[in-house]
Amino acid sequence: MRLLLVEDDDALRKTLTQALRGAGYGVDAVGDGRSADGALLCGHYAMVVLDLGLPDTDGMQLLQQLRQRGDRTPVLVLTARDSLDQRVLGLRQGADDYLTKPFALPELEARVAALIRRAGVGPARLSHGPLEFDPLTRQAHIGGRALELSAREASLLDALMQRPGEAVIKSRLAHTLGDWGSELGHNAIEVYVHRLRRKLEPFGIRIRTLHGLGYLLEKPDAH
Repeated sequence: MRLLLVEDDDALRKTLTQALRGAGYGVDAVGDGRSADGALLCGHYAMVVLDLGLPDTDGMQLLQQLRQRGDRTPVLVLTARDSLDQRVLGLRQGADDYLTKPFALPELEARVAALIRRAGVGPARLSHGPLEFDPLTRQAHIGGRALELSAREASLLDALMQRPGEAVIKSRLAHTLGDWGSELGHNAIEVYVHRLRRKLEPFGIRIRTLHGLGYLLEKPDAH
């Protein structure tokens, strides 16, 4: 599940990206309104975390443009503008939630999860034989036993479980597991597939390599 983070402060953008990735989300992070608008026009996101103080445009204007073209992607506004009038304006312009700076990272993560849950973004729990995966919490279980996965392993499993028995091409996985402007190379994808295989195969769940194309999650009765 991918989020768009729009924050012009380099240090804060890096910190928020790491925190959200640690919570199991894919993150495309940009630092200005023009890049944010381009990302929203060419991609689909579960939600947007939007700072209002951008160098080239006001974040409120970006929010307004988003809503005017009918895009209902949930938006969490981050800003130092903490007056009542500013909060009311942001909500009226189409923000779904409002978090003033400074804030604690656990609160940000909780608000992101709540907005995604409220919006009903993404599918319900996925099942594949004894394997279950919740795309919202990023938790996997096999026969009721929790499976320890890194954030990228969870994203890889999510992508494969969305299309069981079908090929998922490497370029799609590179985008899913990478970050804005820094997609993973094919060798890195192979490393994560290898790590995930080692965790799934003891339970009879196999990932097949389709040379020159990508990977597929074999159906439970395929072996």
